[in-house]
Amino acid sequence: MKLVSFEHHGRMGVGQLDVDTIHVLGVPTMRAYFESVEVVPLTGDRVALDDVRLRAPIIPKKFFHTAGNFREHHTESLNVGWSHPVAPWIVFFQNVDAIIGPEDPIIYPPHLTSELDYELELAVVIAKDGKHFTADEAMDYVGGYLVFNDLTARDIQRREMKSGVFSFCKAVDTFCPLGPWIVTPDEVGDPHDLSMELRVNGEVRQSSNMNKMATSVPEVLAHYAPLGFSAGDVLSLGTVAGVAGFSDDPSALYLKPGDVVEAEIERIGVLRNPVITWEEAYGEAAPEHVTWVEEPV
Repeated sequence: MKLVSFEHHGRMGVGQLDVDTIHVLGVPTMRAYFESVEVVPLTGDRVALDDVRLRAPIIPKKFFHTAGNFREHHTESLNVGWSHPVAPWIVFFQNVDAIIGPEDPIIYPPHLTSELDYELELAVVIAKDGKHFTADEAMDYVGGYLVFNDLTARDIQRREMKSGVFSFCKAVDTFCPLGPWIVTPDEVGDPHDLSMELRVNGEVRQSSNMNKMATSVPEVLAHYAPLGFSAGDVLSLGTVAGVAGFSDDPSALYLKPGDVVEAEIERIGVLRNPVITWEEAYGEAAPEHVTWVEEPV
């Protein structure tokens, strides 16, 4: 089953997608769908997929951002020479206000970065509240899967890494494309056997498979369970090799206005987002370039 959040004639809705028809569910938001202790009924209303605007499938209470789960990405990160290594089992919380959905524009902020990168990831939607569960129990907490493009400002990240942490670089407004819908586990099957591909203007930049994880989905979920999951939370699983910032020629591959990014995961779908200028988004020039304080004063 594919679960969608949509806008129709100015009203938001949640539904089940059946080919090109959305069957409307009787809840106001996708979080409410997962938080419900009862089976959420269909309202009987239907709308055509072509008549709606798909929105980000879910705005979670917490977005667990994990990293270091693919050895191939760890290996390519060694090309950069970070002041602190990106070790396995890193977690931080994403800014949920930065979430955008399919076809929503990524707004390029030239006053903040000139090194905007992409990172294709599989993300998990948590089905129910839980904590302190084991890897053997973890898949009972999976409510569905979606595509996540973990946009990163590499120049900001380099500064943050001097402290061994990073968050701002990934949490700027519109830097969190999520979608295009949530696919339930029964349709996905084994999440460790999914091909993954990210394209920029049709050119393949990342191509891999979930079977290249150094760990497993249940192990990752169980590892962070002591933090406590709420129904409808989202957890990302890290990216694969092929990001611009760790390549031999990053400047040629960083995203720029006019680019179109397509992040695709087998049996889940394609998350497509154009990159636009600040002027296109807001009708005015970008603010002055931000000056970062490098050392305490």
